Amino acid sequence: MSSKGKFYMTTAIAYTSGKPHIGNTYEIILADAIARYRRKQGYDVYFQTGTDEHGQKIQEKAEAAGITPREHVDKVADEVKRIWDLMDTSYDSFVRTTDTDHEKQVQKIFKKLYDKGDIYKGAYEGLYCTPCESFWTESQLADGKCPDCGREVKPAREEAYFFKMSKYADRLIEHINTHPEFIQPVSRKNEMMNNFLLPGLQDLCVSRTSFSWGIPVDFDPKHVVYVWLDALTNYITKIGYDAEGGSSELFNKNWPAELHLIGKDIIRFHTIYWPIFLMALDLPLPRQVFGHPWLLQGNGKMSKSKGNVLYADELAEFFGVDAVRYFVLHEMPFDNDGVITWELMVERINSDLANTLGNLVNRTISMSNKYFGGVVTNSEVTGDADDDLTAVVTGTAAKVDEKMENLRVADAITEVFNLFKRCNKYIDETMPWILAKDEATRPRLETVLYNLVESISIGATLLKSFMPKTADKILAQLNAREVSYDALGTFGSYVSGTKVTNQPEILFARLDLEEVLKKVEERYETEAEEAKEETPVMDIEAKAEITFDDFMKMQFQVGEIIECRAVEKSKKLLCSQVKIGSQVKQIVSGIRKYYTPEEMVGKKVMVLVNLKPAKLAGALSEGMLLCAEDADGNLALMQPDKDMMSGSEIC
Repeated sequence: MSSKGKFYMTTAIAYTSGKPHIGNTYEIILADAIARYRRKQGYDVYFQTGTDEHGQKIQEKAEAAGITPREHVDKVADEVKRIWDLMDTSYDSFVRTTDTDHEKQVQKIFKKLYDKGDIYKGAYEGLYCTPCESFWTESQLADGKCPDCGREVKPAREEAYFFKMSKYADRLIEHINTHPEFIQPVSRKNEMMNNFLLPGLQDLCVSRTSFSWGIPVDFDPKHVVYVWLDALTNYITKIGYDAEGGSSELFNKNWPAELHLIGKDIIRFHTIYWPIFLMALDLPLPRQVFGHPWLLQGNGKMSKSKGNVLYADELAEFFGVDAVRYFVLHEMPFDNDGVITWELMVERINSDLANTLGNLVNRTISMSNKYFGGVVTNSEVTGDADDDLTAVVTGTAAKVDEKMENLRVADAITEVFNLFKRCNKYIDETMPWILAKDEATRPRLETVLYNLVESISIGATLLKSFMPKTADKILAQLNAREVSYDALGTFGSYVSGTKVTNQPEILFARLDLEEVLKKVEERYETEAEEAKEETPVMDIEAKAEITFDDFMKMQFQVGEIIECRAVEKSKKLLCSQVKIGSQVKQIVSGIRKYYTPEEMVGKKVMVLVNLKPAKLAGALSEGMLLCAEDADGNLALMQPDKDMMSGSEIC
């Protein structure tokens, strides 16, 4: 088949804060199904994915683990790639934002936009969400918290470079209005227009100075490039874009992208920031950005802090890779969130995979072997049910095409299973076991079995984009070739006289829910015990016992650090202004090796308030910040695990 043209598609790049859960993994499986189907249609597909590896959150996680940020992202990126490969995804390129070529191009892009006047230097003061790495105004908060993730925000101020977003806002609004396919589903488009674009865009902070793990601004190296300008540009840097004009053939061939596939939580960055960056670079916009819904566990968003996380590799271990692929693709509506539980997984495997599909293939092959030694012959003895079966089977490809064109992947896979259900109904209608009893009806039986094998071959070919290994197993057992795309709407490609396998392989066995849940519980209990055994502990020399009265002499309270500076006469000391209730105390601490002054500001800490004042390196200290110290001498501030009011008593 000749190529229908190029089709460049991307996923969002996975943030390397930790192992991706099944909700994260759904996106790469969805993208893979689309890429495989486009290839089947004859498109020259280039499918890119990867990892987003810079930012304050990464730096903090690495410091907490006692490793470098590079060591942390290397480990997580390897894990992301392992899971993407495990789930049988056929990406062409895996980008890492720590790749040297990407970093160099980001610096070039930043400089180009600066020289053009779209980026300028200023200062930012606002409310900052560390997990989202985003500044917010008071009016943008949701119940006083980050509108994206719902976490606490803290006041922050720093020198920064800004991008003039409003310069391109009208042009973007016009593009969205004249290209209705640009943002999908429509609900996402309405949200972006009504909540962000029409009220007016503020200039965007595009550099940071409060942490160092990022791409340096080469002409002002105390700044690192803001994570979204860094991350979003991967879609062009990895395929060879050069801001200085030397872009590669791969870039010139593939840009603009046909599809950016992303989660609905980052739709704003991809439909406002990214197209505006492209406009500023004089590059065409992608054809479509699709913000898919979330996969929820038990009606709640997956979160490690909630302890409700499922991982793709664990699910694959229980059910197999293709069963997991089928579930997440089938259970995710077009624009509403889907739900995954162990119970739903077992139900779908038993009803759809074991009964509808597995049993159909097994019965068809078994009857072919039992009645004709495995040889499938079309005797062309037709019957009443044949026309309807043929119409359903030959019409399925067009229905799947229409669903896939509109990215309704769950509906597309449903159409394939409707084909298999029609085959099962055909068996009930024709009753092969009755036809086998009379020699006169055996030619009709041959045609019935041929029709089933041909129908299953077409169904398996259509299934391959969604469940590639299962489709290959079915075709191998039927000794059938994958049907060409152009022949999917016709009937009769299977070569009459072909012999099927002697012994059908069980594709999916029925599962006992109680047994599965028992195994899940046992696994989690084992992991919990292993985690306890592996958790490092440290014993220290015991001090003399104190009485309760001794303890009551000490006053511990929660303090909030409002200012912090390095003590000039010392390499170890930081001097913090700590607000404790209505008072502000100056406290000097030997933690400069572990925290920068910028990192200290905004932290809620535990303070020994009534320690006798003392001078350290010439600076008066009026209390003590409580820290934990490990066997290697590393220090970590003790902080309340909930947002407590400044001045709260620790007792």
